[in-house]
Amino acid sequence: MKKITLFIVLILSTASCISTKSTLKNVDDNAPDLILKQNNTFAITLFATDKKYGFDPDYPVNIFYRNTNDETLNETRFLNALAGPNGEKITYTKLETCCPFPTKRSNMGAGFLNVYELKWEGQKKPAKLYLNIYEKGILMVPMGLSLKKD
Repeated sequence: MKKITLFIVLILSTASCISTKSTLKNVDDNAPDLILKQNNTFAITLFATDKKYGFDPDYPVNIFYRNTNDETLNETRFLNALAGPNGEKITYTKLETCCPFPTKRSNMGAGFLNVYELKWEGQKKPAKLYLNIYEKGILMVPMGLSLKKD
């Protein structure tokens, strides 16, 4: 009996990790297609007014661009367009992949967020950005960051 109870608890706890409903709050399939600049970065003209944008897994930066086969290319195009709050050069490192969610834009039926750590000179604590290559959304500069000068 104890083994059956343990098995049921294990199944229920595993099932709670799989969701059929996305928690992402900023997906917008009607968002304009992303535009590449001559320096191979994305053209970004908007600045986020929500502190959660990019810094919260429910509000990732959605950088879907034609297809997901160029995952790191799309992330690089976004990250290389950014600068620190006063134009400082940023460096970034991919920390992990996390936060599965359902999507129709993946052969598996699920997508994941990539988490990047951003650093720049004079910064007290590195920033963590959540990037989503599976969904579309309005592309913006997260609060506290700026655009790199051309």
